Amino acid sequence: MVHPCGLLTRREEPVPLKSISVTLSICEFVAGVSATLNYENEEKVPLEAFFVFPMDEDSAVYSFEAMVDGKKIMAELQDKMKAHTNYENAISQGHQAFLLEEDRCSRDVFCCNVGNLHPGCKVALTLKYVQELPLEADGALRYVLPAILNPRYCLSDSCLNMKTPVVPLEDLPYTLSVVATISSQHGIERIQSNCPLSPIEYHGDDKTSAQVSLADGHKFDRDVELLVYYSEVHTPSVAVEMGKPKTDSDCLMGDPSAMVSFYPNIPEAQPPITCGEFVFLMDCSGSMQGPMSKQDKSQLRIEAAKETLILLLKSLPIGCYFNIYGFGSSYEAFFPNSVKYNQHTMEEALRRVNLMQADLGGTEILRPLKTIYGASSIPGHPLQLFVFTDGEVIDSFSVIKEVRSNSLRHRCFSFGIGEGASTSLIKGIARVAGGTSEFITGKERMQSKVLRALKRSLQPVVEDVSLSWDLPQGLSAKMLSPEQTVIFRGQRLIVYAQLTGMMPPAEATGEVCLKYTLQGKSFENKVTFSLQPKLDANLTIHRLAAKSFLQTKDMGFRETPANDKKDVLKVSLECGVISSHTAFIAINKDLNKPVQRPLVRRAIPRPILMSTPVVMSSYNRSGKTQALGQKLKKKCRPPEEISPEMETARSSSNRTNLETRNTVFGNEHLVQLISLQKANGSWDLNEGLAVVLGMSLEDVLAALPLKNVDSSSWATVLAVLWLHTYNKDLQYEWELLERKAVAWIRFHAGSIMHVLVKAAVAFLKSSVDPTMFAF
Repeated sequence: MVHPCGLLTRREEPVPLKSISVTLSICEFVAGVSATLNYENEEKVPLEAFFVFPMDEDSAVYSFEAMVDGKKIMAELQDKMKAHTNYENAISQGHQAFLLEEDRCSRDVFCCNVGNLHPGCKVALTLKYVQELPLEADGALRYVLPAILNPRYCLSDSCLNMKTPVVPLEDLPYTLSVVATISSQHGIERIQSNCPLSPIEYHGDDKTSAQVSLADGHKFDRDVELLVYYSEVHTPSVAVEMGKPKTDSDCLMGDPSAMVSFYPNIPEAQPPITCGEFVFLMDCSGSMQGPMSKQDKSQLRIEAAKETLILLLKSLPIGCYFNIYGFGSSYEAFFPNSVKYNQHTMEEALRRVNLMQADLGGTEILRPLKTIYGASSIPGHPLQLFVFTDGEVIDSFSVIKEVRSNSLRHRCFSFGIGEGASTSLIKGIARVAGGTSEFITGKERMQSKVLRALKRSLQPVVEDVSLSWDLPQGLSAKMLSPEQTVIFRGQRLIVYAQLTGMMPPAEATGEVCLKYTLQGKSFENKVTFSLQPKLDANLTIHRLAAKSFLQTKDMGFRETPANDKKDVLKVSLECGVISSHTAFIAINKDLNKPVQRPLVRRAIPRPILMSTPVVMSSYNRSGKTQALGQKLKKKCRPPEEISPEMETARSSSNRTNLETRNTVFGNEHLVQLISLQKANGSWDLNEGLAVVLGMSLEDVLAALPLKNVDSSSWATVLAVLWLHTYNKDLQYEWELLERKAVAWIRFHAGSIMHVLVKAAVAFLKSSVDPTMFAF
């Protein structure tokens, strides 16, 4: 793991942060969070405390307040530069001041300054935010309270570069408590967590609400994750929220806002014959050598990534093009340019995957991205980019800007690996390039989530997406969300709109219709809803609408264009939702004691997972990375420039026979079967396949139902049937390679296919329905 300023300390300095308490309220698929940081100065000198903490980038922070000696001080949201000036002026005048802001390099890192904390003083700082909860493939709504902030490579003006110490988990001097209330009109089936919980209390006849809390003694060794399963999550809905009274008419907060949730029933369609150019960009930095989680026997991130690449290579369709890049402080491409997918190129790529190590230093993704985007497009093969990283990247906003500038020529699917991956980077690059993002933590299988994304990338493009409103006369809807151009099968779609004009009587209804075209056929989804707005003191929908708008315009403190910056400041200040150009500041003017000496600075330590190898890093004035103890001498070089001696050394020390790797997919026979499949989807009849089937090669040959039949057809039917019989629970992972195999069987076996399938079912004593081959 890399620390930006090289400071690792066990110094027993007094730390003013004593505890963090979080109150969580989940209603349907929206979470409202109130987090309180409790400070106390036990020293004899005035302090300035500085605390850096992570937060999901979808969070709309709308409130910041301080409680000092029983007095509440509400913070004001201001232009960031103005807030910094006011903070410094307040401190110099002897006032207490509190500052909350986003980091300049990443939207998912926040910095809190507590200035002029006098001896014996106790202060409670409370911030509030709301966020949409993502929907998992199994129907769970997922809430994550980030407790792990991985060190990031960052620029000199980042708050992460201010020498905040990191300490082992057992030395962390503050505690965390979480209390959650969950409610849904459809009822709650169950609640799961990756952390120990108190007994769950359900309320209501249909379990429409529940309360749960984090067990005492959280070790900060993982993010706190809740998975909430409702009885029904795929019902489309529209919620209308009343605006804020006595607000200017041109302000977003004044009019009612609507939150529309769709679950488009997009039919599954066969992909076209030519399926595109697939480029896999894999993080090979030193931090990828760390474990997926702190749990026992957790797999190394790089190993999980390599296994996933193998499965991806086997699942690619015939006729496509592909390439793989490994990146760190330098980057390496498997091929000088993307190559056509065939048996030869697949085998070469598999050989290179087995040699991959987490040995490329830092996490610098911008240069390989520019190389990928700088390559010539392949006519008829649109680019599909898959990015895998633990998210410890220099400047998220610069990377997002680069991806966005190339969004018209590709889609980007991103994956955050392990605890603490940057939500700002992972979600940001997928959002601006019309893809999807996934996070893999704990014992989750990377393979399932990545193959789901590959399947989405193979879907025919949904076109002519539009949203129309049918409202009473005098009422209109103004869209606040960006225009939706990409919709994937099985994905939820949320949009926000501002309702302007004369609101009708309470019994009036409206209708919103989602229309789209797929392979020349038109589809539509309609929802009828009540136009009676509901009162919410926290203005949750308005805040989420503002956040949705800000995410499309706010490209960071340095990267946002001037025109967009004006819009960002207006919406951020009017709606009270923090942005990269604004900051919350609170000043306690009652405490008007001149500072007699410079304030002593106390940086609040962050937890570090000590099971991850630590590599300290510093930055010189030019901004270049220097590893302490070893300088990274690797430069960017294409594969053809690697010396034969280097290749031989790597091969001798790292080569692993694919057929004998027992860790892949956690099943020895499954990985052996997958490794034996050819690029065209077929299997050869050989000793390796017989071992997987648990038979002798002679018995397999003897069971062939017809003479003069290509043995590969028999072998492929047996392999597919074995997958369905013994690995049905992992079907989502091998579904694409199985689809390729069945297509091969249909083409080569033809009229005798049903004979082969019937014989295979009897030979393997399988109960699988033969019609799955769809004769």
